[in-house]
Amino acid sequence: MKKKALSLLLAACMVFGLAACGSSSAPEASTENATTSTTTSTGTETNQAADAATTVSTGEKELAVQIGPDPETIDPALNSAVDGGNMLLHSHECLLIVDQDGKLQPGQAESYEVSEDGLTWTFHLREGLKWSDGSDLTANDFVYSWKRVCDPMVAAPYAETVLGMVKGYEDAIGGNLDALAVTAPDDLTLVVELNAPCSYFGSLAAFATLSPVQQATVEANGDAWATAPETYISNGPFYMTEWVPGSHITFSKNPYYWNADAIKLDRLKFVLMEDSNAAYSAYQTGEVLMIKDVPTEEIPSLEGNSDFYVDPIIGTYYVSLNIQRAPFDNADVRKALSLAIDREYVAGTLMQGTYSAASNFMGPGWIDTDGTEFMANANGGNPYIDTTNHEANLDEAKQLLADAGYPDGEGFPTITYTTNDAGYHKVVAEYLQQAWAELGIDLQVNIVEWSSFTPMRRNGEFDAARNGWVGDYSDPSNMIELFYTTNGNNDGKFSNADFDAAIDLSRTTLDAAERSKALHTAEDILMEEAGCIPIAYYNDFWLQSEKITGSWHSAYGYWYFMYADIAE
Repeated sequence: MKKKALSLLLAACMVFGLAACGSSSAPEASTENATTSTTTSTGTETNQAADAATTVSTGEKELAVQIGPDPETIDPALNSAVDGGNMLLHSHECLLIVDQDGKLQPGQAESYEVSEDGLTWTFHLREGLKWSDGSDLTANDFVYSWKRVCDPMVAAPYAETVLGMVKGYEDAIGGNLDALAVTAPDDLTLVVELNAPCSYFGSLAAFATLSPVQQATVEANGDAWATAPETYISNGPFYMTEWVPGSHITFSKNPYYWNADAIKLDRLKFVLMEDSNAAYSAYQTGEVLMIKDVPTEEIPSLEGNSDFYVDPIIGTYYVSLNIQRAPFDNADVRKALSLAIDREYVAGTLMQGTYSAASNFMGPGWIDTDGTEFMANANGGNPYIDTTNHEANLDEAKQLLADAGYPDGEGFPTITYTTNDAGYHKVVAEYLQQAWAELGIDLQVNIVEWSSFTPMRRNGEFDAARNGWVGDYSDPSNMIELFYTTNGNNDGKFSNADFDAAIDLSRTTLDAAERSKALHTAEDILMEEAGCIPIAYYNDFWLQSEKITGSWHSAYGYWYFMYADIAE
């Protein structure tokens, strides 16, 4: 299959980077604001950028794209999905951003420094930063926003991942938010104190979860603040002007953004479609100029087309088992279900070669502490699962199931596999019915809408469920830590004391070799205990009109349209 990259190929995974927040490869046109305002947001007033935008718009350029259906949430603290992340990187901006080459660049902070011991990070904000309603944005807004991520009442799924290394985190997550060592000595300075050095903390400072949110608006509107244009106050290149559920979300150019002069589009319209055939039709008619959800049956006819793109990203398509339910609380059962899957068939045939068979949990692109690829150093350099010998794997699976007390599936309860119907998810579900039937297991498939699927999975309302993870930055901790007992994204509720101890060591040791060994030990335990079932390594594939210029796609599964233009 022809592979055409907008910018980042797999080599881009070699640098720490984060694609969940806005990024700029354009020169800083000006640090002055497009307009000024003395209005102070009370949290109940409308977003006043709507009026200001008409005075700075230089044209009527609207780019319509499709990246998925209605997002579950676009609250930075709560989002953990790629579709919501794509929207957040256009509406919000973090202290740091990631450029087209995957490198960290100034965002809301124009500079930062790290103390010699690596424990204190000091960020210096740009002067004159504004919210999209024209009110001032200061370092105290970051203090509030970061503490909010730790608030147990908010239950941010990424809290431990992004702030677990900050001093006072344990007390903060317990309810004492002021214990978090994030302070603002003045309006332009943010100081963060860590428990131990964290080499990739700069990438976390560019992570969408740590975007600022406006305190007055959030406190006045509760969770509803992120559901309507009137209250969705943001600080990025675009701000929300319309949300019609099931139809579209429109973002308009934010005149108060510090680099507004570099923004060429007047509007960025996310067309909300869950049906890939409807998305393909909209692309063919020109209603949208880019679609993420390409009908899988169309892929053979699209190979070689100049507008069909395939790019590698760092991430793994896997199955979560609800380990708190029998019979999934038995490791032999979990391993049997895993080994019964022919991954080469799934990736090569069902997924038409757009994905790659997964022999490990941590796939290509993750970088070890010595700069080499993490996967090459895993399990003594050998795959955990030999994907080329399915017959032997199936024989072992049958024996494991018998050892667990279910010979030929006898006595094994009927189980349900929950997934949403997009991409290859349904055909994979149907294949799992066949694969597990060879073990004597009856599997029922439960197809649910995307908006219902992710909360069901997070709440443990499943037996087995489709899952997947795309890296936010290339340090392997980003994905392996998903299975730490208290991680908010640990959907299957895997819990192992030795695994947690290995992760704890990786978080605190100052020795790079020891940290690497600890992370590999964690993956060893995860694979031995079958804490999840890795199936394939991700690629992104999509259709994009050549009319779009100045955009790019990252190795973290995000599309950057903030500096895009539309050619005539």
